[in-house]
Amino acid sequence: MTTEAGAQKLKLLLLDVDGVMTDGGIYLYPGGEAKKFDVQDGLGVMLARRAGMEVGIITGRVSEAVRKRAEELGIERVYQGYSDKNEALEDILKEYSADELAYIGDDVFDLPVLRQVGLSMAPSNARPEVREAVDYVSEAPGGSGAIREIVEWLLKERGEFDKIMEKYF
Repeated sequence: MTTEAGAQKLKLLLLDVDGVMTDGGIYLYPGGEAKKFDVQDGLGVMLARRAGMEVGIITGRVSEAVRKRAEELGIERVYQGYSDKNEALEDILKEYSADELAYIGDDVFDLPVLRQVGLSMAPSNARPEVREAVDYVSEAPGGSGAIREIVEWLLKERGEFDKIMEKYF
């Protein structure tokens, strides 16, 4: 299947957190942790949703910062604490077919999911094994616009970029 055909079928864009939504840094404080999220990536999520894609998160860690960021972006499908991300994917596959899914991951723990979805993507700072296995690698690193770049690429593959961006220009 071509990436254009895969993009046309896409209904749910799934995101890893550490290394994709963030730069991978984890700031630990007594009573919690903090993460830095990129504003441009947030707009990327909004653009995906405006194009009719649902957006979800699958992450191995559990973080209040992730819950709050997901809430801010209107992401309702959030799977936290899944060290085996296939478990979350199995739940999702009850509702969607694999070719309706895309996943952005950056590390070897993401490979089992990346290999099963219709479209697989990674930020430029992903592990070499991941970059070699995916359909698209962004120029931007995780936590620094990679999601935005990937969403814009998906919208272009779907032929929707100009229409979605029209209101801004």
